[in-house]
Amino acid sequence: MIKIRATDGGLVVSVKVQPNSSKNRVVGEYAGQIKIAVTVAPEKGKANKALVKLFAKWLGIKSSDIQIISGETSRDKELFIRNITEEDLYELVSQIY
Repeated sequence: MIKIRATDGGLVVSVKVQPNSSKNRVVGEYAGQIKIAVTVAPEKGKANKALVKLFAKWLGIKSSDIQIISGETSRDKELFIRNITEEDLYELVSQIY
């Protein structure tokens, strides 16, 4: 089960990023996190930008509604997401499989 915390103004979600992948995609659940593959290398914040852009597109929200709140230099990150409900997020996750 993916770890999602509801907070004032949004949700906090744990993600695992796989840089240097062959294609950008939301892979699925991995150890209580959403695993996301991006094609760019983890240098100068490029992978973080690609993660936010891909995740926003997948969720159907603006990139500005997503903020990395921990794990800037790690593969394990926590994202703060506005303008989506917990139910909508779980629904999207269930469609991955």
